[in-house]
Amino acid sequence: MPIASGRLVSHPPVSGPPVSGPLVVALLYDGLCTFEFGIVAEIFGLARPEMGEGWYRFASAPVDDGPMRAHGGLVVQATADAAILDEADLIVVPGWRGIDAPVPGALVERLKAAHARGARLASICSGVFVLAATGLLDGATATTHWRYADALRQRHPVIEVDAAALYRRHGRIFTSAGSAAGIDLMIEIVRQDFGAAAANSVARRLVMPAHRSGGQAQFLERPVRQRDKAEIAPLLDVVRADLAADWTLPRMAAACRMSVRTFARRFAEATGSSPGEWLAAERIEAAKTLLREGGLAMDEIAAAAGLGSADGLRHHFRRRIGLSPTEYRARFLRERAA
Repeated sequence: MPIASGRLVSHPPVSGPPVSGPLVVALLYDGLCTFEFGIVAEIFGLARPEMGEGWYRFASAPVDDGPMRAHGGLVVQATADAAILDEADLIVVPGWRGIDAPVPGALVERLKAAHARGARLASICSGVFVLAATGLLDGATATTHWRYADALRQRHPVIEVDAAALYRRHGRIFTSAGSAAGIDLMIEIVRQDFGAAAANSVARRLVMPAHRSGGQAQFLERPVRQRDKAEIAPLLDVVRADLAADWTLPRMAAACRMSVRTFARRFAEATGSSPGEWLAAERIEAAKTLLREGGLAMDEIAAAAGLGSADGLRHHFRRRIGLSPTEYRARFLRERAA
């Protein structure tokens, strides 16, 4: 995104082969949340020739007429007019100018029309108030930054507000929490569209974790010491890379050169979870990815995710998700087709 004389202009990628994949459009508005827009542009608008010609196309569309200002003293200009929303496969609302700011009726109608023809809608942080204004979240569960959760409940009591989750999905509508959670959601969308390998590649370029599940808490009540992060983080990456291995508590503690008791304490301080609970959650998330991608039998998925047999897979899914693996896969396919 070039910047000159206080003006930020978002352009399509200028290097790499032409792309022909899903069209992602980010909204621009007066009072734009610059960081949130940058997230969308970085993930969907950056040239990624290694992904091939089927990768995303990216554009920005204006909500307002005339000059639009962004946080940081920038003036922003869209790459297309609002009519491009009628062609978009995914429309992202990168925050909103204020939780009390009205949402233009023309934008509401365009978003409803886009959803009706099959487009996906997504919001970052306060952008959920724009999606809520369409009525498309009525009866659904959505999330936003924890600071705005009560306001969302009061203004839209028919929406079930999950104030803890990083992101939530309702059919073809996605909502995410505070700004950085938008990165997790956008990477998750990449994962759903192009698979885990593509999502991991994008995450590596962002120097981000490859995956944080939507149900992970937005924040921990206890502050995390940098020392704890530094000691535990390398292990998390090693475990995620080989979930099928036998990761006992003593083995994990030994990998961090700690006693079992010290490791368990510092792990909880760094992640907000016990090692066993964290490992089970990671294995379930890996199994969910494999179920969404299809092609593998239940025993193969269970083995790859470190959950043992198909019986073990079913047990953990029932206990943690309330669905069998077969039901989860079928629901995912229905939502993707909706």
